[in-house]
Amino acid sequence: MNNLFRNSRRKLSQGLLFWRELGEGTSIIFLHGAWNDSCEWLSVMESLSNYHCFAPDLFGFGESDYPNVHYSIDLLLESLAEFTHALKLEKVYLVGHSLGGWIAASYALKYSQQVSGLVLLAPEGVEIEGQEKRLQKMRQLVKRSPFIFKLLRLLRPITKMLGWDKEIEQDWQLYQTLVKYPTACKILFQRQQPEINAEFLHDRLYTLEIPVLILQGAEDTPHSLAMSKVYSQIPSSELKIIAHGKSDLPESCAGIVAGYIREFIKSQELSY
Repeated sequence: MNNLFRNSRRKLSQGLLFWRELGEGTSIIFLHGAWNDSCEWLSVMESLSNYHCFAPDLFGFGESDYPNVHYSIDLLLESLAEFTHALKLEKVYLVGHSLGGWIAASYALKYSQQVSGLVLLAPEGVEIEGQEKRLQKMRQLVKRSPFIFKLLRLLRPITKMLGWDKEIEQDWQLYQTLVKYPTACKILFQRQQPEINAEFLHDRLYTLEIPVLILQGAEDTPHSLAMSKVYSQIPSSELKIIAHGKSDLPESCAGIVAGYIREFIKSQELSY
């Protein structure tokens, strides 16, 4: 499969940006989630090889540079704008997962004339009930020493008897993900809350006038489902729930996701 892809790098103002590219024709840019890089889109892109697909590693992820800067949604969307300008992509479809969905929607709000349509998979970037509690837990968890987890796992017979073992194991799995993706942590919860709040989109989504398709796994977390429902309030949007889909839609449901993207683009082309 990887032989089909063209891997490229380009010097932008923040450093070298790496991307995977495939196909020709209508341009689609795929933006990865917080806990992944562009690899998550490989199977989807392979199914859409009749389009010109681009999947960059955002700065601070994957094979792109990790500049010593203050990371924010605005930084990444401006890097995306620089990327599209460098490649002379005048109008594109944006497909974003999780953090990538937040960036894609933010980009569309700022550069609407350059976006033909949005496909958002379990997008982040809106305020929902219980969000601060969730983010606070992640802040505390990422600071926890691995020694604490080792100790708790040694005490499993006791924690199991107390009914704590499942929660401890879930925290351990989450901790391992958090420390693997420090840039995502900086953007999502290791900034001042007023700065994060200023980049939330729930108060601006109603101004989006381009077509939007939202894809959400039915078995994803409650907070992810709640965020997708907020995005579904966009006037020109449609929400599709994928049965048995979890938090890794681009990988576990690649064929279904690719099919929805193909139908979405075809419907827009027919309406022109």
